[in-house]
Amino acid sequence: MEIGVYTFGDLPTGARDAAAARQRLHELVAAARLADEAGLDVFGVGEHHRSDYAVSAPSVVLGALTTATRRIRLSSAVSILSSADPVRLFEDFATLDLLSDGRAELMAGRGAFVESFPLFGFALEDYESLFTEKLDLLLRLNAEPRIRWHGQHRPALHDAEVAPRPLQAGGLPIWIAAGGTPQSAVRAGRLGLPLNLANIGGSPAQFKPFIELYRQSGLEAGHALSRLQVAVSSHGHLQRDSQRARAEFYPYYRHYLRNNLPQRDRGWEVSAAAYEQLAGPQGCLFVGSPQEVVDKILCEHELFGHQRFLMQLDIGGQPYAMVARAIELLATEVKPRVQQALGASLSSSPSSPVSGVEP
Repeated sequence: MEIGVYTFGDLPTGARDAAAARQRLHELVAAARLADEAGLDVFGVGEHHRSDYAVSAPSVVLGALTTATRRIRLSSAVSILSSADPVRLFEDFATLDLLSDGRAELMAGRGAFVESFPLFGFALEDYESLFTEKLDLLLRLNAEPRIRWHGQHRPALHDAEVAPRPLQAGGLPIWIAAGGTPQSAVRAGRLGLPLNLANIGGSPAQFKPFIELYRQSGLEAGHALSRLQVAVSSHGHLQRDSQRARAEFYPYYRHYLRNNLPQRDRGWEVSAAAYEQLAGPQGCLFVGSPQEVVDKILCEHELFGHQRFLMQLDIGGQPYAMVARAIELLATEVKPRVQQALGASLSSSPSSPVSGVEP
């Protein structure tokens, strides 16, 4: 299983100025360098268009990371495809692929937040049709160096050359990012695209039918099971001591929820009891000691048989020292234990949780 981290560049509580954003971006570069050196597999950069986040242009930030890293895969997490121009997005990530010597990935999603729609002149009533049309164009661009295309939401392309081309054979890896709706599972499966599930609320068990629907849809569409890769993304924090990890993370998680709940729910506070439940064995938060996080990843693997796990470790604007320590523990203690456990499981069993798919 691949293990990695992702970030939106959350700013500290109350910080919304250029100085805070500059500091967070420099810390993000340092975090990517550390993750690369420590041996993690993926570093993802998300997208927000708000003053409490430092990243609105993931491709620009990822471009900076090509010089700070050598081996780790560099992904968006996610690119809000519905409000982007697929041609510009593809060219950005093809360029990133060249700069990084073939380490670029693109994670396309509709976006849980909608501030980008009015900002770039798109109507929310077109939420679904925008994503469907633009995903079709993005996949065509990835497959064909010259393209004829027409749609509803952007000007047509008439034998247009789109350059540069990615370095990776077969084009850019394009993942579909989803929050658990059946339509997203069916779409990704039918297209034979890898699927990233954002498990940031509720019990992991509730998503098992979603993953099963994804694989069923892919198989019915004629795709090999080995193509139907699954990643799970979750919030978390690591410390050697479980209680310290939970105590440290709670105020930042509370700040995150306070800032990101729908407007009608603003002012709601996650209680200490509710937080402990979310951080418990059946909850969505990966907060605790390395062994607790290992156990939780393995428990989810029994449910999903996924091939990648990503943690957002800087949620709520945590200090860099906390983030760096968590990255080190994730890389040096969690990743090897997970891989050892999955390797032992495969060697002692005739089949993995998803037969024919490597962990």
